[in-house]
Amino acid sequence: MRQTEHILLESDDRNIPGLQTARRTHAHLRFRSALRRRAVELDIIDYYYLSVRIGRGRAPGVEYVLDLRFVAPSVLRYRHVPWKWMTAALVFGALSAAGVWWISVSAVPWWRSEQGAVAAALLVSTAGATLVSAYRMTETFCLLSVHGRANLLELTGGVGTFRSVRSFTRKLEAHIDIARAARRSSRGQHLRDEMREHFRLHEAGVLSSEAYDESKKRILAGHVN
Repeated sequence: MRQTEHILLESDDRNIPGLQTARRTHAHLRFRSALRRRAVELDIIDYYYLSVRIGRGRAPGVEYVLDLRFVAPSVLRYRHVPWKWMTAALVFGALSAAGVWWISVSAVPWWRSEQGAVAAALLVSTAGATLVSAYRMTETFCLLSVHGRANLLELTGGVGTFRSVRSFTRKLEAHIDIARAARRSSRGQHLRDEMREHFRLHEAGVLSSEAYDESKKRILAGHVN
């Protein structure tokens, strides 16, 4: 069955442009996160395609092209707030303030006070919890496929990272709308095309075997319905 599926899906000859062979680039985005040692470059090319290049420190980079005809119309955005670490930072901060106040009203000089070491430890803990909170508070945006709901692109950065990419995101959503108008008119044909797109991305290493199998089940369920 796997071999048959491979032959059927591979038989569809589609010309997916690369960044170097694209006739036109409509928008370009490049941003770098020094904290996470990641550099990302996105280019909207030839109306219907998104070129993705991701560098991760010294690790080999990832490069692929998405066909926007098979991308869900909305770019998903969500924020992760590390409430536990923020609570810990507040608790340590309150204890540190109490310790400093106790030392300030004590008749014993602060350098002789036993509470001095405790207050210093609490201050270090406050700083540490605050740094962890800042690192773990993130914003993420991702692209999903239309029917397979596979995660085609996910980018995560610190709070405020994507404030500068809103203009690019608006252009991307506009091109997704343009690409949607270029889909096959038949639902069945579109589902087969989307299956081929998932297969191409799986072969390119963008989708894991598990993600590909799950998306294939959803697409096949759409055929039934």
